[in-house]
Order: sequence, then C-alpha cells, then structure tokens
Amino acid sequence: GLRTVRSPYEDGEELVAVPALRLDVALVHLNRADARGNGQCLGPDPYFDDLFCEAAAEAYLSCERVVATAEFADPGGPRTLLVRRHAVTGVIEAPGGAHFTSCAPDYGRDEAFQTAYAKAAADPGAWREFTERFLSGDERRYRAAVAAFGREGA
Repeated sequence: GLRTVRSPYEDGEELVAVPALRLDVALVHLNRADARGNGQCLGPDPYFDDLFCEAAAEAYLSCERVVATAEFADPGGPRTLLVRRHAVTGVIEAPGGAHFTSCAPDYGRDEAFQTAYAKAAADPGAWREFTERFLSGDERRYRAAVAAFGREGA
C-alpha cells in the first residue's frame, strides 16, 4: 500500500511511496518495429508503451509495419525509438491494430466507431449485438464489419 517517506534532502519534504507496478503481460501497438522487438513511435504522444513493456513479465509489440533495423534512421531519428528489444517477448505486424484509437501519423481515431462502442458497452443487449457483429470472428471479419459500419455512417 501507500506509505509516506521523508525526503533525505534538506527540504525534508514528505513524499508518497508506492510499490512498483508489476504487470503479467503488456500488449502495445506502435508504428514500426523490427523483428528483434525494437519499436518506433512516429506520433506526437508516446503514451507509456515503453514503461508498460518494462514493467511486464512478458511484453508483446504489434505494429503497423515490421521493418529492417536500419530503416529506423529514416523518419524521426533516435527520439522515436521508444521500445527496446530487451523488454519485448514477441513482435507481430498488425496493420490497423490500434483501431478504434489512433496510430498517428498512420491513421487517426475512428470517432464514430468509438461512440458506437461506448454506447454498446453501456447496455448488455447492445453489447451482445456489438460483440456478435464485431468481435466474434477473425481479423478479416472484423475489418469487413468495420468497413460496413463506416459505409452506414456515410
């Protein structure tokens, strides 16, 4: 639990200390990764993906595209190399894997789908329908259902 500790420095400030968070598994999605588990974030906000990977006993990195390690130098430079291979158990290429959230600059948030998700989650009957339509098949079926949903809203 939480504890308070006194700063060892001259200010003697009282601080809150908590035990380290230890995750069993982390799954993060980035723009690009190499086969070894180095991951590159090209968007404006790196979230905490690197910290989740380092806090987890196992960490899996999905990405928009698996690239050769040498390709990391092209866009963004070293500051974009967010996740290091020592903290990654496995890598998979999964284009669109952050849907309905964003993976900038590859794609933005799908606001209409996110709204439908939130509405469905608030009602057990609607959630069953949502699950059947979007979550009960494989990736191909999910993509087809999302595309049909997008056409309905157009």
